[in-house]
Amino acid sequence: MVFDKLKKYGELVMFSHTIFSLPFGLIAMLWAANGIPELRVFFWILVALFGARNGANAFNRIADRFIDGRNERTRDRHLSTGQVKLYEAVIITVLCFVLMAVAAYMLNLTCLILLPFAIALFIFYSYSKRLTWLCHFILGTACGGAPVGAWIAVTGGITLMPLFLGAAVCFWVAGFDILYATQDIEFDRKEGLHSVPARFGFKNALWIARASHTMCILCLLAIFILMPRGIFFLIGIIVSILLLCIEHYNVIPENKDKMIFASYHMNQVLSIVFFIFAMLDFWFDKFIQI
Repeated sequence: MVFDKLKKYGELVMFSHTIFSLPFGLIAMLWAANGIPELRVFFWILVALFGARNGANAFNRIADRFIDGRNERTRDRHLSTGQVKLYEAVIITVLCFVLMAVAAYMLNLTCLILLPFAIALFIFYSYSKRLTWLCHFILGTACGGAPVGAWIAVTGGITLMPLFLGAAVCFWVAGFDILYATQDIEFDRKEGLHSVPARFGFKNALWIARASHTMCILCLLAIFILMPRGIFFLIGIIVSILLLCIEHYNVIPENKDKMIFASYHMNQVLSIVFFIFAMLDFWFDKFIQI
């Protein structure tokens, strides 16, 4: 019974999707520390990333529970069907944000000062689709905070490196969120909700998603050229381009399985693969310096 409930909670916040931005946060942490940081810092960065991502997602489910219930595609979600009670989702949200706050306090003063702005951004995103078609980029900005926050957690400051990496994550997430939103064009228009597909139509949305992913790659190339990184990092970029091409090829809104594959599974693979190549690049560079 307990395990079933925990499984429901994990599904509510889509815990498996933590893999999207977590690798980029870990990459930034490694770069900032020029290696593995001390265990205390490593631990609290993981706590902060866990709390931020899951708290934000739980709150998003709370904010969207009535909309989800009216959408045929999402009406089976946990709050809409009563599988998870509203008070349970609220408790999960509060606990996750408390974890995030404790982690910020344990890391450094800069993290603690920036904490309210991060939480405000998470909350604003959950209502942004009611206000603007830029909601995808607001989501991207929230996710792009993972590498920026990890860098600040280690150094207490900021440089161009994490900003470029954060921008890459922002455009990457915005791009695949636009693709995913093509499934709800008619529903969003009927409900008066804002999204790139609802505002600009299916074909134009595809081009905007492609432009977003192009910007993502350009940000990564900027890191490679200006920072600079090595051959494995460049290979990671090339593989990411190939995966994004496969993703866009599989965008078929009428086919739910294809959309889940394109918007979720391909991007989970991308984040893991890019993380592996970034790590190979970092440790190979360390090795040749010995």
